[in-house]
Amino acid sequence: MLQISGDWFHVSRFMLRHFKKLNWILIGSAVFLTVMGLISIYSSSSGELLNFKKQLIFLGIGLTAMFLISFFDYRSLRENSHLILAFYFLCILGLAGLFFFAPEIRGTRSWYKLGMVSIDPIEFTKIVLILLLAKYFSIRHVEMYRFRHILLSGFYVLVPGLLVFFQPNLGSALILVAIWVSVLFISGINLRHFLVLTLIFILLAVGSWAFLLKDYQKERIISFAFPQTQFLAVGWSQHQAEIAVGSGEVFGRGIGQGSQTQYGFLPEPQTDFIFAAISEEMGFLRIAVLLMAFMVMIWQILKLVRNSESNFPRLFAIGFLALLVSQAFINIGMNLGLLPVIGIPLPFVSYGGSSLIAVFLGMGILQSIKAHGG
Repeated sequence: MLQISGDWFHVSRFMLRHFKKLNWILIGSAVFLTVMGLISIYSSSSGELLNFKKQLIFLGIGLTAMFLISFFDYRSLRENSHLILAFYFLCILGLAGLFFFAPEIRGTRSWYKLGMVSIDPIEFTKIVLILLLAKYFSIRHVEMYRFRHILLSGFYVLVPGLLVFFQPNLGSALILVAIWVSVLFISGINLRHFLVLTLIFILLAVGSWAFLLKDYQKERIISFAFPQTQFLAVGWSQHQAEIAVGSGEVFGRGIGQGSQTQYGFLPEPQTDFIFAAISEEMGFLRIAVLLMAFMVMIWQILKLVRNSESNFPRLFAIGFLALLVSQAFINIGMNLGLLPVIGIPLPFVSYGGSSLIAVFLGMGILQSIKAHGG
């Protein structure tokens, strides 16, 4: 009995020391954003609370995974290229399998359906790709003058990017590119290579418009550029989101009181347009608090980047930050009518188990870096 009590005492001390090392400001901001999302999901559920209950479970899974990962020393992952590559190829298989085993929902094959749960492999692929790019560039940092390293890293992005693009899921493909470009910049890409990449992107964009983009994707872009031409068609959704954002004013209409959200005018109020739903019912003041929580998160991750003593944790943190910022920027831009609608969730806030668990997995790696020294 004394031995068991002594072991429990040492375990408790170890866990207490570990938890003291974690970045609780970063964790708190993530949980706060998720709770704001939960409130909005509850409000827009119209009495059907299944999604609210599922999101609560996803939050529990995400937090548990984050704390468990924080106990593992990230350096063991950094030193194991084979493990990262295994995760990468698993993700590629998951994305490829969607074309054969995923149900077609509104013209896309993006989720595996397991009972009442949908699994979207692209969300986990984003985290694995950040790990792979961080590993790749951390050991080739002094060789960034070689263009072949940029091309090879681009190939790692191209494979999942094409699989996602042809689902079709243009938004997630753009997020993968944003992650890659961000890690490239921090790794030290030179100006000449950047100009070459810019030219390649322009040519790809022109070619995609002519040969690859679906008609509905073109309509969304045309609707964004010329809203008056598509007002009652593709532009309707975005116009309703703008009405919801404006009608919330300073204090909001109140939880469960937003006409756009409650009466079905606002499409996808729990996912793509949850920012508009929060704006309508909670108002500008709470939206300002939500944006402040994102800013606190960005500040804490940048502190981690600055304090990192080696390239791998620095590059992973930058890649994860690029994921959060690009998705938040696109989602909020969609809701405000500043960007075309391309179906990107608001990190931590939008409903979705795969997205929520994936970002908490990334948070777990950040916490491991913090706890074990960058």
